[in-house]
Amino acid sequence: MRHGKAGKRLGRNSSWRKATVRDIAKATLIRQRICTTLTKAKEARKLVDRLITLGKKGTLAHRRRAFAVLCDHRLVSDLFRKTAPRFSTRQGGYTRIIPVSNRRGDNAALAYLELTEKDEVILSKARTSATSKAKKLDVAADAGKAKAEGKEHHDVAPADTKHTSDHGKHAPEDKGVKPKPRGIRKIFRRKTGE
Repeated sequence: MRHGKAGKRLGRNSSWRKATVRDIAKATLIRQRICTTLTKAKEARKLVDRLITLGKKGTLAHRRRAFAVLCDHRLVSDLFRKTAPRFSTRQGGYTRIIPVSNRRGDNAALAYLELTEKDEVILSKARTSATSKAKKLDVAADAGKAKAEGKEHHDVAPADTKHTSDHGKHAPEDKGVKPKPRGIRKIFRRKTGE
């Protein structure tokens, strides 16, 4: 019986469990938002809140206690200089858990674990996706102009052929022919009568 033992086991022995919770807490402090299972998020939330409380106190002894958990000098200094001052007016509630859908493989409940006060994040991915869309539109427009003028554009591949690899091989033109299964599909494919 587990008398007086608080917290979930997470299917690990004590050292692995400690390492798992520590790594999730480190990732949360670095990235400010992570996706993990709901039970791991609930366990790591306790540690993240304790670390931010240590960061708010700010003495040398608290820095040493935080380093004993995080084992990373740069992360500890970021915790005490950047992360903890954002929560100076808060008396708790430094993290939130947002449930997401279940994982496809094992149907585990997923959740986001995130800090309630975040840095301003520059969305570089949005800019790159917008520029890539603009480039695709430019290529399509160039191809349309080339067709209207009767010229072939050498950068745009014809619509009938599909590239399957970098070696210039094309997929078969006949749509009734299925490609041979590879990898795990080859193992589990249905046997046909021979």
